[in-house]
Amino acid sequence: MELLEINTLGKLKKYGYKSKTIKEELRDNLIRKLKNKENIFEGIWGYENTVIPEIEKAILSMHNINLLGLRGQAKTRIARLFIHLLDEYVPIIEGSELNDDPLCPISRYGRDLVKELADDTPVAWLARNERYSEKLATPDVSVADLIGDVDPIKAATLKLPYSDERVIHFGLIPRSNRCVFVINELPDLQARIQVALFNILQEGDVQIRGFKLWLPLDIQFVFTANPEDYTNRGSIVTPLKDRIDSQIITHYPKSIDIGKKITQQEAKRKEGQKGIFVNEILQNLIEKVAVEARNSEFVDSKSGVSARMTISAFENVLSSAELRALKNGDKKPSLRLSDIYGAISAINGKIELVYEGELEGPVFVAHNLIGKAIRSEFVAYFPNPEKRKSADYKKIVEWFGNGNSLTFLSDENQKAYKQGLKKVDGLEELVEKYFSNETSDQKDFLMEFVLHGMAEYSLISKQPLDEGVKFNDLLDSMLSKEDYE
Repeated sequence: MELLEINTLGKLKKYGYKSKTIKEELRDNLIRKLKNKENIFEGIWGYENTVIPEIEKAILSMHNINLLGLRGQAKTRIARLFIHLLDEYVPIIEGSELNDDPLCPISRYGRDLVKELADDTPVAWLARNERYSEKLATPDVSVADLIGDVDPIKAATLKLPYSDERVIHFGLIPRSNRCVFVINELPDLQARIQVALFNILQEGDVQIRGFKLWLPLDIQFVFTANPEDYTNRGSIVTPLKDRIDSQIITHYPKSIDIGKKITQQEAKRKEGQKGIFVNEILQNLIEKVAVEARNSEFVDSKSGVSARMTISAFENVLSSAELRALKNGDKKPSLRLSDIYGAISAINGKIELVYEGELEGPVFVAHNLIGKAIRSEFVAYFPNPEKRKSADYKKIVEWFGNGNSLTFLSDENQKAYKQGLKKVDGLEELVEKYFSNETSDQKDFLMEFVLHGMAEYSLISKQPLDEGVKFNDLLDSMLSKEDYE
């Protein structure tokens, strides 16, 4: 508060304020936070031993940074957290469009004002949250947008010749002096625009329309990019890559637990969904769908599978339960395993298919991924059907073999859902054997899980329907298919 009361250059000098570059600010504040054991990149999970130490080393080295990785790896999220390493306020010359340091102005306006008013030069204070600029690189971005150009209207209004530097309209980068400046998707920037960044990164100056203009800009650059072998829209030109001091490779979560942390943190629960209990099995399945997608022969591995897929899928699963409760007048929505099929629209929008996947179709691929996730998760809770087929699942298989079938409708009320599960011989008995201490609702969930798991291990048949899913005998299903064909 004492600093904010300083409003002239003379008072600033009397206070003994010393200027620092933005990279010095970042470095000093990082050192202080590390000594105090503070969490620097809050909300970023899975990078504690990989990406974050690399970023910290780059900041200590006072480097410009390029975060390179597939989509949905928190690159922009990390860049936005850099502002927390800035000083809370820094002084600027009041009215300066380039955030001039009162002790070391770089613009014509700043130099002239200090020359004219000396210690009476008015000083304002710039908060750390105002010191962040971000630009998404698109093919239509021009040099004028980023760096600046001659403004004929300004020249006419001020009655200045075009040779006067005051006719320049500065672009985003000069206006971000003493700020963190982020360019997202750097390869999408046209090569000739990337070339315009050379001098800014290396020498710190700008060149506009042949002006002999020396502007030693003070900027922390953070770039984000997808790997060059993925994007066919462009690449980072080699000399620019050479001028970016540190290139840090990001990655997807390396465990299901980390993936769940990210999903739970980012997913937005609406008012009617806050009381819904989400079974751990369902959480694991959502994360495993992403893992399966990243390893699938139908999905383009170079494109990657964004963490946004699991977030959107989780939100869709909650909405499936809420929709069913609204249709049936239930006060408390409850999740079922089959609600995961309500996330197919989220999965379809987040994966990029290869040729084979396009032939099969996105819905088939989504069902395939969910099926593989269920198969993988099932053996963590129940005996592997391939090893103990007769001992644990015999009664259930026989019930379906006797011509019985079971259909779960997506909007079926809870009473009908429970009754359907209890009809299957041996199903409740199997769940009781391994999970006798669970609640009634949890046992219902596990009973449905058993049916889906058995279907994935080809003990019974599962047919997706527009309005739900149907389980029946595997042989009957195969014969019915042959008759249809």
